[in-house]
Amino acid sequence: QVNLVESGGGLVQSGGSLRLSCAGSGTFFSINEMGWYRQGPGKQRELVASVTRDLSTKYLDSVKGRFTISRDNVKNMVYLQMNSLEPDDTAVYYCYAGVTLGGGYHYSAWGQGTQVTVSP
Repeated sequence: QVNLVESGGGLVQSGGSLRLSCAGSGTFFSINEMGWYRQGPGKQRELVASVTRDLSTKYLDSVKGRFTISRDNVKNMVYLQMNSLEPDDTAVYYCYAGVTLGGGYHYSAWGQGTQVTVSP
């Protein structure tokens, strides 16, 4: 069992910044890939950013140069620094982690989501 809890969402003006955090807890062998999805009003869920255990990163094209993903392997946390926010960034942001449990069982854990709202 692995629990993920997000924090750091809120309301910000266009051009502002927010930093999202996600903390993992529970019993597992390792956490592999970690990252963030988002789903805006009336939109499909999309992968915003991901980071592997060896710190290889990928980003959604629309956030490149504005968002930075990072992780702490000791604390089992992942972060998303969001700068130059735009109204199109408004969404619920979900943390995820690829987890390996004892016995070699793999699954994806998900957080409950945190709301990010960017006003014009």
